Amino acid sequence: MTFRWGILGAARIAQAVLPAIREAGGEVMMVGARDPQSARAQAFAAEWQIGQVATYEDVLAADLDAVYVPLPNHLHRPWSEAAMRAGKHVLTEKPLSLNAQEAGRLAGVAAETGKVLLEAFAYRFAPQHRAVLEVVRRGELGEVQLYRGVFGFKMTNPDDFRWNPAMGGGALYDVGCYPVNLARLLLGEPTSVTAQARWTPEGTDVALSGLFDYSQPDAARTDGIRSGGPLVGIDCGFDWMPEGMLGHCLVVGSEGRLELTEAYFSNTEDFRLTVNGEVRTLAPGNGYAEMVRHFQRAARGEEALLYSPQDAVNQARVLDALLLSAREGNRVWL
Repeated sequence: MTFRWGILGAARIAQAVLPAIREAGGEVMMVGARDPQSARAQAFAAEWQIGQVATYEDVLAADLDAVYVPLPNHLHRPWSEAAMRAGKHVLTEKPLSLNAQEAGRLAGVAAETGKVLLEAFAYRFAPQHRAVLEVVRRGELGEVQLYRGVFGFKMTNPDDFRWNPAMGGGALYDVGCYPVNLARLLLGEPTSVTAQARWTPEGTDVALSGLFDYSQPDAARTDGIRSGGPLVGIDCGFDWMPEGMLGHCLVVGSEGRLELTEAYFSNTEDFRLTVNGEVRTLAPGNGYAEMVRHFQRAARGEEALLYSPQDAVNQARVLDALLLSAREGNRVWL
């Protein structure tokens, strides 16, 4: 039986996920718009051959299996919650919400309704991500001692919602969340973070750098210094790279090092993974389509969800802490 989807909004990222839904065997039945009669909504539906344009509310009321939510960040929580309460499984763009409290509320609704809720980090399903995890987990690098993740680009559109803090704008939510997410997947949850940022006059983080602390109290020391744990840093920004995007990951261990270009991209043939100087060729793969396939199988009860709503809550806690540290100039404990 075909898995039936609705999409809320015609965001640019939807143009990557929509063909992935079709590649995964799903069918997009409807697209929701604030004004279904608008030229933009009608043009989007015509371009992608979607049969019906309706309001958001109409999409939630329709006979569908799942809803994809690529709306501006501040709308992720209310529409994801409404969709689950309307009986739909929900794939929501990152960040799942604007803070850990909202993410926890969504996790609670998912548990209450029994619906699958997945934060759409498609890069986690792409070949380069699986390769990085395998290298680290097999111990090819020995004990991880350093991780550095960088993701940024130069955003030139002054009207983009990502400049608006009230709409969940900012570099950390848009691109910094990726290296944060990979650090957590590789190393677990940090004990504290520190961060600094460049801010717009309106209070949007145009660039942010953060350090994660994985150290633990050392009972053998009397001076209170914590010890152990890898050195972890992330950098993100909207004012880099006059052309294109920069995405890079470096992992250094006691026995080797790994570097990955296009580190947080989800669908490209140009993945270059270098392990101890050896360039490894990765077969191309569409992380968006693999994410959708997994989501659909999980929604049908055919396999367990790889990344639970609680993982999204933990992700939000780290983002909250980084922003708080950047604003106040203090270490924030998690």
